[in-house]
Amino acid sequence: MANKKETAAPNVSVGADTEQPPNVNNNSITNYPPKNNSKALETVSMAELYDSVYPSKPPLIDGLLYPGTYLFAGAPKVGKSFLIAQIAYHTSMGVPLWEYSVRKGTVLYLALEDDYRRLQERLYRMFGTDGADNLFFSVSAGNLGNGLDEQLQEFMKQHTDTRLIIIDTLQKVREVGGDNYSYANDYEVITRLKQFADSYGICILIVHHTRKQGSDDKFDMISGTTGLLGAADGAFLLQKEKRIGNAATLEVSGRDQQDQKLYLIRNPETLLWDFQKAETELWREPPEPLLDEIAELVMKDISFWEGSATELVALLNADIQANIITKRLNILAGRLYDEHGIHYKKGRCHEGRKIILWKDTEETA
Repeated sequence: MANKKETAAPNVSVGADTEQPPNVNNNSITNYPPKNNSKALETVSMAELYDSVYPSKPPLIDGLLYPGTYLFAGAPKVGKSFLIAQIAYHTSMGVPLWEYSVRKGTVLYLALEDDYRRLQERLYRMFGTDGADNLFFSVSAGNLGNGLDEQLQEFMKQHTDTRLIIIDTLQKVREVGGDNYSYANDYEVITRLKQFADSYGICILIVHHTRKQGSDDKFDMISGTTGLLGAADGAFLLQKEKRIGNAATLEVSGRDQQDQKLYLIRNPETLLWDFQKAETELWREPPEPLLDEIAELVMKDISFWEGSATELVALLNADIQANIITKRLNILAGRLYDEHGIHYKKGRCHEGRKIILWKDTEETA
């Protein structure tokens, strides 16, 4: 079910969701590290930050999964692929996963340890015959630096509404000869995938294994060096309470989201992971009256508004300076769209700066 209480902790990637992320020509996995021929250090002032509007990055699954690069780790045969399949299916269908709202989008699942027969049997047992035409599978792919880059770029070109790419598993796409598991090597592998994800504004979810040794910090159990987690935007850790049991915990940690621990149980008939409870309630962002007033006083009965900041202040009858309302909208534009479906954009005309607000219509949605 879609509910507001699932809003995640503050996300630093805010701004107007007014356009698709640019499909630039150099968003290649092999173009890492990015080249900067200038010797000057690129900087931006705090004032310039407040005067800018950045594309928003709404979550794929509210409170759980955001654009970027995530690790999904667990012991072999613990049921990772079944939970990954649920995430893929729910994202492609746009239906809630447990109690968490999901935004619909195309999904590519590289099931590199499976074959199509096994996938067919598993998916039928989990979801019946209700298939999704925007959930794509492949059981073979190139390696990093040897074909995978071009394959992913071509898929993105053909499916511009892609939100999620799943790589199951990391070991299957490592560069040939890339068995030097140093911190630097692990960090570079994830960073190259992250660069690709960020350039398209999508999420790449990478399945990986855990080591047998325990640790005070359970995320230290992820196989390899800490470079993997250090470069990733977040990680999921799936652990069974008993090896032969059906109960498990899913721990989630990310840069711009609240750490969580979910208690799950696996249905032995459908193989689906069912939600039992969360250890803590998700942090809820406090109400923002300015956004509510814009929705009610300005955009309630219209789909488009254009004017100056001074004119907007007058409509709202708000005790706020025109330059301040612009800065606040620059920062809160992502929330304005996510909570009210209203786009925000700054512009210029002969009279000076202007504010543009609009809603999606059936023609533009």
